Amino acid sequence: MDTGIMSSEEFEKLHEIYTSLYEELQLIPQQILRCHGEERKRLVRVFDERIGEAEEVLQSMDRELIGAPSSFRNPMSTKVRMYRRDLGKLQRDVRSSDQGSGLAVRPGESRQGIYATQNDHSTHLQSQRAMLIQGTSSLNNATASIERSQRLAAETDQIGNEIIEELGEQREQLDRTRDRMVHTGENLSRSRKILRSMSRRLVTNKLLLSVVIVMELAILGAVVYLKFFRK
Repeated sequence: MDTGIMSSEEFEKLHEIYTSLYEELQLIPQQILRCHGEERKRLVRVFDERIGEAEEVLQSMDRELIGAPSSFRNPMSTKVRMYRRDLGKLQRDVRSSDQGSGLAVRPGESRQGIYATQNDHSTHLQSQRAMLIQGTSSLNNATASIERSQRLAAETDQIGNEIIEELGEQREQLDRTRDRMVHTGENLSRSRKILRSMSRRLVTNKLLLSVVIVMELAILGAVVYLKFFRK
C-alpha cells in the first residue's frame, strides 16, 4: 500500500481525535466562568488534561506528516500550526479567568500543569496510538492477503483458460483422426469389394480358359484322329 495513503488515513484519524478534544475544550472556559471553588478547580484540572491530550495528538500529527507527500504535508502543517494557536488562545482565556478569580498565582502555573498532565496521560495516548497502528497494520495485511488471493485467482483462471484451449485443440485433432479413420475404413471396404470382384473375374477367366483349352485339345485330337487313324 502507498505510504502517502497510509499517512493520510492515520492523519485523518488523529484529526478526528483532536476535533473531539477541541470541541470539549471550547466549552470549558465558559463553564469555568460560571463555577466557583472546588468545582472551578476541577474544571481547570480537566482543561489541563484535555490540553495535554490535544498537544500529544498534534505531536503525533506532526510525526505522521514527516513521511507524507509535500502536496499533502504543506497544507496540513499549516492546519496544525493553526490548531496550536487555537489551543494557546484557549489557554490564555482560562489563565485570564483564573487570575481574575484569584485561583492562579503564577503565569506559568497552567503550563506546568499541562506538562504534568502530559506525563500522566502519555501512556493512555501511546496505547491509543498503538491500537491505531495495529488496526492499520491489520488492514494492510488484510489488503495484501486480498491482493494475493486476487492474483492467485487470476493466475488460476488463466491456467484454466489455457487448459480449455489445449483440450479444444486436442478434441479437434481427435475429430480429424476419427474422420480419417472413417475415410480409411470406407476405402478399405471399397478395396475389399474390388478385390472380391477381381477374384471372381479371375476365377471366371480361368474357367473360360480351361474350357477353351479343353475344346482346343478336343479339336486337335479329332484332327489327328481323322488324319492319321481313320482310313
